[in-house]
Amino acid sequence: MKKITYYISVFFLLLVGFTGCEEESYEVGALVAPTNLNVSVEIVGQDDENPNGDGSAAVVFTATSDNEINYQFNFGDGRTAVSPTGVIEHRFSANVGVYTYNVVVNATGTGGLGTSTNLEVTVFNSFKDEEAENFLTGSSDVNDIGSSRKWYWQANKPLHVGLGPVEDDYGNGEFSYEAWWNLIQPWDDEKDCMYDNEFVFTRTANGISFEQTIGPAFIPGAYAGELGVDGDTCHDETVATTMFGEKNVSFFPSSSKAALEGSYNEVPYRQTSFEISDGGFLGWYVGASTYDIISVSDDELFVRIIQAGNGFAWYQRFTSTKPVEGEDGPGDEYTNLVWEDDFNTDGAPDPSKWTYDLGTTDIFGNFGWGNQEEQSYTNNAENVIVENGSLKITAKKEGNDYTSARIKTQGLYNFTYGKVEVRAKLPAAQGTWPAIWMLGSNHPTAGWPFSGEIDIMEQRGNDKSYVEGTCHWYNTAGSNNASYGETASIDTPSSEFHLYTVEWSESAVKIYLDNVQYYELPNSGDLPFNADFYLILNIAMGGTNGGDIDPAFTQDTMEIDYIKVFQ
Repeated sequence: MKKITYYISVFFLLLVGFTGCEEESYEVGALVAPTNLNVSVEIVGQDDENPNGDGSAAVVFTATSDNEINYQFNFGDGRTAVSPTGVIEHRFSANVGVYTYNVVVNATGTGGLGTSTNLEVTVFNSFKDEEAENFLTGSSDVNDIGSSRKWYWQANKPLHVGLGPVEDDYGNGEFSYEAWWNLIQPWDDEKDCMYDNEFVFTRTANGISFEQTIGPAFIPGAYAGELGVDGDTCHDETVATTMFGEKNVSFFPSSSKAALEGSYNEVPYRQTSFEISDGGFLGWYVGASTYDIISVSDDELFVRIIQAGNGFAWYQRFTSTKPVEGEDGPGDEYTNLVWEDDFNTDGAPDPSKWTYDLGTTDIFGNFGWGNQEEQSYTNNAENVIVENGSLKITAKKEGNDYTSARIKTQGLYNFTYGKVEVRAKLPAAQGTWPAIWMLGSNHPTAGWPFSGEIDIMEQRGNDKSYVEGTCHWYNTAGSNNASYGETASIDTPSSEFHLYTVEWSESAVKIYLDNVQYYELPNSGDLPFNADFYLILNIAMGGTNGGDIDPAFTQDTMEIDYIKVFQ
């Protein structure tokens, strides 16, 4: 090991500063550099069969010396720490596999004099959560270097910040949810100063980086006293000094009681944690940088962080779609998740949730499904499959004909009123007619349009720059088919996922694109929208809304990340 002693030339300056004509005498304390610095290393789980540890990449350092005040550790992975006792545990999670880090330990004495030593530590890290990394950075895979995703406070939703105990349990698992403070509403006036925050996660050749690009930092009253500043307000980088600058992100298995033993809304935590280096944090400054991931997807990040001092656990929600006040998404009437499919099991769609419409005619014998459509629906894997976390419905040209898929929850899941969220990418080809919609459960007996139809999203085949939301019904007063629809412009419908939502109640049907409402139909007892409906996902080819099909068409896909129903 290499040992270096640093001496700071301040003694002479101090003596000069004390000269003068006054008769008072001053004594300058001795400036002493620590000596006999030694560092021992214990790699957790190390034995003859596992010379580099058990895969946790955890290492316990014990530093000793004479005349020291504290010890400073630079672990060589972008993270540093200070320990008054010299004993500290660190998890090396920046790299997966066997990796050697150069660790520098500095013992600081009086007057700032220091003695340092460096050592190499080789550890084995077996933990990796590529899916979480991809969600955070918007990556398609680990080779998608340079991909990044911006995150914002989910200010348009209630409970985007909450507070609970760290480990206390009063009989209801309070340690894993916002048991102490859970009343914050959208666009809270007190927190307004932080809602412009912007956080960027990026996949680099060296791992995941993080940067807060827009401040300030919110400091809650529960922590402000530690800093001697006003609490429950925002502060700039002169107070939250580690707010800005690019930092590294490391991932490791969660070890908190909440993550290992608790759940949130009866769903277990993800059991993945991440740490932002150099004191980085996600807008809410409580002297800590390690987050438990409760859940994460492409458009929502829900985390828990334990405040420095171990007295409070804060819950925070973020979104990758920047909310705009006054353009808020669905309200909080429907918050209980009652049905969902995240499409995380490869193969055919889950038969307990989905069944199929097949062929070229509807149940009433109408060829082209009553819309002059040109495809034949199948249940073949070439047309419908779950893979890589998504449902993929693919329309294909087969000789002079076309095949596609249409799946539905009919007979498996039917419901009245609620909020439906579907996150999807749409096909780009001319002539494709993708749809996310619902039919009344009495359709087989009542027929269309008497059963009612709610189109959460349709897109015409000749213009991919907008989507439509529509309701269809039978107007008994006029004895005619009736419908009301509106359109919303959309960028990147085929290259990026967008969120399509309907909020359906006794009083209205409201439709949203990326949480921005663009459609509302008042509901009443005269309309068919007060009974059970079921869900349908499909791509049609040609027909009344598909129009002319591109002669060069071969195939195109609608990709569904998830579908959720709240009541």
